[in-house]
Amino acid sequence: MGTLTYDSIVIEFEDRLLAHLQIVIVNKLRRRESFAMSWRDSPEVGDGRSAIWLDPSIPIYFKFDGSRVPAINREWVERLAESAAGSHGLVVTGEDGELSERPARLGPMSTPIPLGVGVHAR
Repeated sequence: MGTLTYDSIVIEFEDRLLAHLQIVIVNKLRRRESFAMSWRDSPEVGDGRSAIWLDPSIPIYFKFDGSRVPAINREWVERLAESAAGSHGLVVTGEDGELSERPARLGPMSTPIPLGVGVHAR
C-alpha cells in the first residue's frame, strides 16, 4: 500500500492505483488547478465516502510501498483525468471503472516528512 500525504492527512491507496492518481493529480496541479478528489471508504474506516480539496499551494507527497513503477494504463489515466475535469472532481475508480475502495487508513500524519522530498506544484 502506498500513501498520499496532503496537508497532514495520510490516505492509503494500492500502489498501482496511486501511480495512476499521481499522474492525474500532478498534471492538474502543474497547471495550477484546484479540484476535489473523492473516494469510497472501506468498512474498516466507516464505509462512507471521503473527499479532499487539492490546491497547488499545498505540498503533496506520494509514497509507494513497492520499488517498481507499475505498468500504466493510458485509458484508466484518461478516465480519471476526465473525472478530475468535471464538476464532481476526481472520483477515484479502479481500472474497471468501478468506484474503488480505499483501505483502512485515513488520519493525521504520524511522522513528519523530511524536508526536500515532498512533491510541490509550481
